[in-house]
This record gives sequence, structure tokens and C-alpha cells, in this order.
Amino acid sequence: METRYLETFLLVVEHGSLAEASRRLAITPAAVAQRMQAMEEEIGVPLLIRSGRQMRPTDAGHAILDQARRILTDVRHLTILAAKDMPSGELRLGAISTALMGLLPAALQRLRASVPDVEVFILPGTSSALYQQLVDGMIDAALIVQPPFPILKSFDWRLLRSERLVLLCPTAWAQDDIAILLATRPFLRYDRNNWGGRLADQYLQDFGITPRDWLELDSLEAIAVMVGNGLGIALVPDWSRPWPDTGTFVRLDLPPPARAREIGMLWPRGSPAGRLVHLLLEAVEGTPQQAVSKA
Repeated sequence: METRYLETFLLVVEHGSLAEASRRLAITPAAVAQRMQAMEEEIGVPLLIRSGRQMRPTDAGHAILDQARRILTDVRHLTILAAKDMPSGELRLGAISTALMGLLPAALQRLRASVPDVEVFILPGTSSALYQQLVDGMIDAALIVQPPFPILKSFDWRLLRSERLVLLCPTAWAQDDIAILLATRPFLRYDRNNWGGRLADQYLQDFGITPRDWLELDSLEAIAVMVGNGLGIALVPDWSRPWPDTGTFVRLDLPPPARAREIGMLWPRGSPAGRLVHLLLEAVEGTPQQAVSKA
């Protein structure tokens, strides 16, 4: 069986759509359908079924999902292992949105210049979701917030950036005392389901602060824009640039001790992709803005 059939099958299952799978593979929906038909004929049972507007795996399709992922991972690793002299192959990287926009662009430019035969696939997501993807073997490494629990001994972690919590405030309120702002102004809360959001919540608990909650969301960039539009204040990590350039909000330092969001790379120890992960780490650490800041 051709590995492209497995890749197509997994994309259809992941996105629930032949059209989306075709877009990501840069082929026609008809070609996707033909691949799925050929795969089902080779295996001998239906693997996909339409449910409303979505394509879903049948019981047989569910049964082969994990094995299909492992096969594709093993094939990618074979390419990496075979390239002893010049690194090549695909690195599948998970990254949170602020790292994707701040830490990675310059690092990827450096990586491409030094090892042009290495391809990078980037999966955006939250730290908790990417951590699970990494444990499940769906990605080779993840650029995420440090987990709030002990990291598995079979994984390596490298701290890349420490981001202290700051208070985002509309420029018009910047002269007010921080305690008064937190007590009186509408509070835009960084989603507590995110590991970074839990740090902000813990800071409030440590100081016995009960803000005037108005909105809770998981996008730091959106929070910054809303603060800039005068909708409230927010406790957020001082994430790597770029920030929304509105000129209508300021970052205020919090009274110590201010907690910090630790950003780093997590990857399985001894992975065949470890060589590519280390090359990317060298590229990230060569980016001036990544330097670990004081909390």
C-alpha cells in the first residue's frame, strides 16, 4: 500500500472533509476520493462514511487509525536516519500561536539557510493539545508552555523564554494604581483552560484579588486588541514580539513576585527526529529576541 493513501486517509479523518484534505494535499477532491476507494478496495472494507456534511471513520477506519499514524511516522524517520551526512526529511513541529509568530519566523529562516533539505510541518494549537499530540507520536517536538506537572522521563525539555505576567491596560487608564484597576475595571481573562491562563489565575488567588470578570478567551492577540479598544484590562504573559500595533494600550509591571510563563521545546528522548529538533533549537537560540528574560 502506498503511504500517500494513509496520509490522505488521516487528513480526511482529521478534518472530516474530502475537500479540505484535497486542499492540504494540493490535489482535486476527485483524486482524494480515488485514493480512498483504492485503499478500501485493498483493505477489503469501508473505512469512511458520510455523516451529514462530514466524513467520519467507520469502525474499521477507527481500528487502523493509530497504526496508520505509526506507519507514517516510521516512514518519515527512515528518511531522517538515512541522511547521515546532510540532514533531510520532515520535522513535524507543534507550536503555540505566540511562539509561531514571535520565536519561529527568524528561526525557520536560519534553519532553511543552513539545512535546505529539511522540510517543516507546523501544527498550531494550545499547549495541552500539542502535548497530547506529542505523547501520541503525531508530532516530533512541541514549542509550548512548560507543563504544570512533571514531564515524562522519556522526554527532554529546554527552556527558551521566560515571560513575566504584565497588566494590559488602555492608555487612558495607565496612570491609575494597578490595585484600583484590578478592583474596578472590567477584566478580560486569559482562558484558564490554557496553562498560561492558569498562571494568571494563580496570581490573582495569591494576592486575594477578585476582578470584575467580563470576558474569557484563549487568544492573547485578541485580548490585546480588545484592551486597546477600551473593553477592559487583562493579565497576560509578556510574550515575544510582534504585538498588535494599535498604540492604544500599555503594559504595566506587576508588583513582585510576578509569576512567569515558561516557553520551551519538548521532544521524545532518543527520537530519530532528535537531530532535526536540535538543529531547530540552534536556530531558535540564534534569534536575538528569544533570550530568557527575568521574571
